[in-house]
Formats: sequence, C-alpha cells, structure tokens
Amino acid sequence: MTCKIGSMPFVIGIIAAGAVVSTASAQFVYPNAARVDHVDTYHGKAIPDPYRWLEDPDAPDSRKWIDAENQVTFGVLNGIASRDRIKSRMTELWNYERFGVPFKEGGRYFFSRNDGLQPQSVIYVADTLGSEPRMILDPNTFSADGTVALSGYAVSEDGRHIAYGVADGGSDWQTWRVKEIATGSDLPDVIKWVKFSSASWAKDGSGFYYTRYDEPKGNDLTDLNKFPRVHFHRLGEDQTSDALVYKRDDEGEWGFGAGVTEDGKYLAINVWWGTRQENNFFYKDLSSPEAKVVELLTGFEASFGFVGNDASVFYFQTTLDAPRGRLIAIDTKRPERAAWTEIIPQQAENLTGVSYVGGRFLASYLKDAKTQVRVHDTVGRLVREVELPGIGTAGGFGGKSDDAETFYSFTSYTNPGAIYRYNVGSGKSDVFRQPTVNADLTQYETRQVFYPSKDGTKVPMFITCRKDVELNGNNPTLLYGYGGFNIPLTPAFSPTTIVWLEMGGVYAVANLRGGGEYGKEWHEAGTKLNKQNVFDDFIAGAEFLIGEKYTNPSRLAIQGGSNGGLLVGACMTQRPELFAACIPQVGVLDMLRFASFTIGWAWESDYGSVKNPEEFEAMLAYSPYQNVKPGTSYPATMITTGDHDDRVVPAHSFKFAAALQNAQAGDAPVLIRIETRGGHGAGKPTAMVIEERSDILGFISWALGMEESPEPPSHPVSQ
Repeated sequence: MTCKIGSMPFVIGIIAAGAVVSTASAQFVYPNAARVDHVDTYHGKAIPDPYRWLEDPDAPDSRKWIDAENQVTFGVLNGIASRDRIKSRMTELWNYERFGVPFKEGGRYFFSRNDGLQPQSVIYVADTLGSEPRMILDPNTFSADGTVALSGYAVSEDGRHIAYGVADGGSDWQTWRVKEIATGSDLPDVIKWVKFSSASWAKDGSGFYYTRYDEPKGNDLTDLNKFPRVHFHRLGEDQTSDALVYKRDDEGEWGFGAGVTEDGKYLAINVWWGTRQENNFFYKDLSSPEAKVVELLTGFEASFGFVGNDASVFYFQTTLDAPRGRLIAIDTKRPERAAWTEIIPQQAENLTGVSYVGGRFLASYLKDAKTQVRVHDTVGRLVREVELPGIGTAGGFGGKSDDAETFYSFTSYTNPGAIYRYNVGSGKSDVFRQPTVNADLTQYETRQVFYPSKDGTKVPMFITCRKDVELNGNNPTLLYGYGGFNIPLTPAFSPTTIVWLEMGGVYAVANLRGGGEYGKEWHEAGTKLNKQNVFDDFIAGAEFLIGEKYTNPSRLAIQGGSNGGLLVGACMTQRPELFAACIPQVGVLDMLRFASFTIGWAWESDYGSVKNPEEFEAMLAYSPYQNVKPGTSYPATMITTGDHDDRVVPAHSFKFAAALQNAQAGDAPVLIRIETRGGHGAGKPTAMVIEERSDILGFISWALGMEESPEPPSHPVSQ
C-alpha cells in the first residue's frame, strides 16, 4: 500500500460552524468539517480519505469539531419532549439491587453488589452465606464522577489479599493495585500498562502473574498494541523488579493469558492471536524455577480452552475435529495425539463452556441461542441436566474441583435475573439473591422465530413485546444485532428494554451469522469474504418484521455496538430506505483503517486484511465510511462514541459522521453524541449509562413518529 497526501490534515482549520449542509435538511445545522485532499492507494486503486485529520482526537481542530458536534446533538435532544420522561422512568427501573455471581476463596464468599443507582458495583465478602457481608472494595471512591472503574479483581487463595485493576475514562489500559482484606489498606504495589489481562495468584500468595505491554511512546489511546509479556509480581517489590516469565520477540501479534492451575503446580499460558478462535497452549512447571515453558499445543489448529487438571492430566474444551465443541484430556507425560482421550463428545448443540467443580464437569450449551447445562462425571457419563428456571441465559458455574457447590445467574428479556446456589451432588438449586424491579413484567412475552436470509439460511430471532400486540404493521420496532467474533446474543434483561416495551415498542434481536450461536461453521459463515452474509441476515430480519406486520420502514429502528456498529453502518448505507432511525454505537466504520490503531490489527481474523487483494475488495464493498453516497436520503441517525475509546478509536465514528452530514439529502438529522469521559462501554458509571440510553430512546421515539418533532436549534452553533 502506498499513500499520497495532497494537503497535510494537521494544518487544516475547520470551516466556520453554522454552514447548512444541504437545503433539504436545512433545519439541521452542522459544523462544516474541512475535506482534505488525502488519498490512499490500495492494490492500484485510489481511495480518498477526506476526513483523515479527525483521526487525532486531541488535535485542536478535532476538539473544536467535537465540541461543536455535541452542541448540535444536544440542541436537538433537548427539544425532544419525551426525553426527560424516558430518563425519569429509566432511573426508576434501574434502581434495583443487582448481584454478581459469588465465588469462594480462603473459606469465604466474595461477590459484587450494586444497590441500584451506584455508579459502580461494590465488592463484598461474607464468612458464610447467611452472615452479614462487609464491603472490601468500593470503586465509587476512585473518582468523583464515577468514570474510574474496577476492571477486574483476583483474591489470593488464603483470602488475605485482593489484587484489583483500575481503568480510567473507559480506556482498556489498567493499573493494578493490591489491598489487604483484613485492614482494607492498600499496599504500595502499583502495576502499570496492563491490558487484556487479569491477575493470577501464586498458590502461596507471594505474588501474581499478569501480562503487560511496553509503555506507549506516542498516544496511549491510538498507538498499536503488540509484543506483550508475562511477568510475575512479588508483593512488596517495585514493578521494575517483576520477573519476566515469557515473551516472544518474534511474534508481536501473539497475546498471552497466564493462570495458575488449582493445584498450584503449573502456569497455564493461553496463547491467542488476534480475535481468531484458534489458539496455542503452553505451560510451565512452577515446582522448578529453571523449568522452561513447554509448547504443548501449537499451530493455531483449533480452539483449546483450558478447563482444569488432575496432576499431569489437562482437560480442554476444543473445536478440534468438532466445530461445535467437545471435551478432551491430554496427559502431559504422554502428550502425543494418539494418547489423547475424549471425555464429552460433540453434541448437536454448541458447547460454550465447561467447568470442573465438585468432581463433575458442568458443560454449558446453546440450543438456538438459549442455555442448557449438563452435568457429567469424570469419564464423561451424563449425570443430569441442570433444571434452569426457564428459557433464557445462565452463566457462572465456577469453582474448584473439590467444591460441593457452585453459583450461577439466570436472566431473560423479561426476567431481571437471580443468583442461584447449585449443589453439585444433589442437583438442587436454591435462590441466593432475587432482585425485584418496579414494573409489571407479566404483560410481556418473548417469541423465538426463524426467518430465511437472502441465501435461504435459517436465522433465529427473539421478539419481545406485549402479549396483546396487534400485528397491524405500525408498531414502533427496534431491531438489534451484532454478528461477529463468535459472540452469541442470548436473552438478557435490561431496564432500557422495559422502558421501550412500556412505550409500546417491539424489541427484536437477530442471531446473525458471524456470531457464536451455532459454533465454528456459523461464525466463519460471517467472516472475511463471507461478511456480507451478516448484513444480509440483518436486512432479512428487518424485512421479516415488516412482512409479518410487526412494523413498517417508517417505524423501524436498528441499533448495534462495536462490531454491531459496523452492522448498522453497513445496512443503512446499503438499504437506507428500509429504516427510519439508525444507532451505530462505537462502531468499526472505516474498514480500510481499523488495523492502524491500538488492538484493531487483531480483528483481521474476522474482517480480513487490506493487504490481501480479495479481502480488500470485500471490505471496500461494505465499509460504511467509504460507501456514503452524496445526494442520498439517509435515515435519522445518531452515532455514539467516547473520545477515550481505545478499543474502537473514535476516528471511525468521527469520519463517518462528517461524511454522512456532508452527503445527507433528506430531511432527517445526522447527529453524533460524543462522551468526553467515556470509552468503549465497559466501566461506565450508572448515571452515564442512563443518560446515554435515554438519549437514544428519545431520539428513536421522535424519529419513529411517536411524538411531535423537536424544534431545531434556534441559532447556529459557535466554536
């Protein structure tokens, strides 16, 4: 690839705000972003990038543009009559007690709890299930505005210390510290430049293993992340003294997840490469300081998820010769493939997780995107199926191999979920915590339908609405999707959904190819040269909702985040007449540039690479930013992003917004809502989440004609 630059983007000023983008949409006044003469050449094809200067979120011109765009956006949102009512009701519904799934360490129980409207959930410990828990870590003390969040935590086996990660402003970067649980005092230990890593304690509690990157030399929110290293931090020592455990100077794109086995004898090292599902697996014998790292599974042949071990026998959940997954055992004393044994063979359903608890394997499956859990003995015989409270999503089932109990959560679109204690021996579930929500959820139901995509593939979709909904073709409908990275969309409760249902809306979630609903083949059918299948699936879902008289194009909105933001961007540029409102959130919207920032290169396993001519052509054909066409009537659009997003850098959203505003020929607004203390989404304080989701529902309700139009801003914005 070569690059030709006509005029350097960093010396360009923004044309005065207040210029009307088009006469057709004259009621909406946008900052008129400068178009620069920047052209990239890929495989002999010249591709303009007129908003390249917006890739630097901290440049003075970018900051002016961000401020001006937010003025326009909130000028419109402030005029939507229902916005305050939506926010008030959203706040009421969000104000319910929520718990995390407990786990046991040092003979005590640890779990998270949010009393309802706390910015961040708080970590508690209880001596027994019936005793009064006490708070040990309150992330709400990290910052005044709640935007410094807990990114992860790990308790030492003796229960004396808790290592915890802190993320600032939604960044993926973490700083780890250590707290003494008995006193609540922080130790002086500070571990920096950690990303995509947890902490795993040594069995004796002397310290923990973690993965870090080098300190960025440029912009820590945009620089590429490569060449991570596994270190061991010994309590009381400075990070500069942390022992290097493993690195690969010859493989900058490999990532490492290191964890100590339950018996403390081995360090299990999961070796990942981008976002591909296939991985390698290495281990180190911790009984010998001089032991070398052993490369047990190499070649990125399949996925191998480490489940646990009995001495030298390691258990793996794998897709090797089983695209929907199976459980195998490998004795590291006889690692040759001929000696491997199969414990749980592949089933008709997709295996999503296995835990080894109480001398049993608890295997979680997805059947048409709904959870099933089966209990097997150590040789693979089926003991029983876990009796779940209904059709929905269950998660948890962690613990140690000798634990008599485990915990799990269960939720659905109309069930706020509960935490259950499960007796592994008897198979009995008891409620540990049961939240209550200030709403009558009995008036709604979820239906699962299957519709044909463009090529005839059967695609499942959940539709949640009032039980007495009238199929008159005029219901306001919100269609949500993702379709990527082997991630399934399963039923989950959200106060936002309930607010939408109370407003008379229909909520639909499509389980698209590219996701993880049906295993490896379903995932790969929506990747690289097959990525258009994902958009075809989503468009077909919209057409199904229209054809079945749930709604019509003037009453249909679509929404998705991250890879789902790409989904929305691609579908609205391919079929703008099919939707009335579009919400691409923190989306990957410039498919030719995603690999240039932070961890974006890792997504090539799903999207492809511009270095490959065929993959380049495929991405160019659907890339939202490159497929915005001037003179087109696009639906009402509100793009959302955070200027501290270092997962999908905000440049994607900035450039797409500028291009759409320049191209819009219709009357509908094109807005971008930019959170100036937010990242990709994880760790957002509750109040910020409520604000954003209220703005989104308010915008959708207005765009779908559920209320009167707001007055446009009375005067041009200034910079």
